[in-house]
Amino acid sequence: MNPNFIFSILVGAISCMMIGLLFMSGDTPKQLKFVDGSSLSIVTEKTDFVIGEKITIHLINSGTTQLKFNEVLFKITSLGGRLLYSSSLENQMMYLDSQNTKTVIWDQIKNDGNVLSVGRYKITSSSTDHLSNITASIIINIVK
Repeated sequence: MNPNFIFSILVGAISCMMIGLLFMSGDTPKQLKFVDGSSLSIVTEKTDFVIGEKITIHLINSGTTQLKFNEVLFKITSLGGRLLYSSSLENQMMYLDSQNTKTVIWDQIKNDGNVLSVGRYKITSSSTDHLSNITASIIINIVK
């Protein structure tokens, strides 16, 4: 066998492994941290979802004060800010105690009844405590 051919194959294999490791390290989810005071966190099991796949969204009170949600639990918007979906609360308000979680499964159906298309979207939730407004958001990707 030609030594240049073997060298080329070896360099290509090592390059592929290094690129793969680079992409894997960029997709590592952030650690959830609990803090003293008010804090809201949104967690999904991953960031890339196939069109139509159910998305499990965890809204976590990651602080020490009770949070109150008024009318809307979370919203899905385009990165440009266009509202695509809002999860309204039936009782007009909900409380979430410290270190508790509200889990919602969303089917990617927008308010207009259509399924999301391929793209990047923002999940946002806002609540209040006894002193201030708290907002959390994450970015998800919808892929084919």
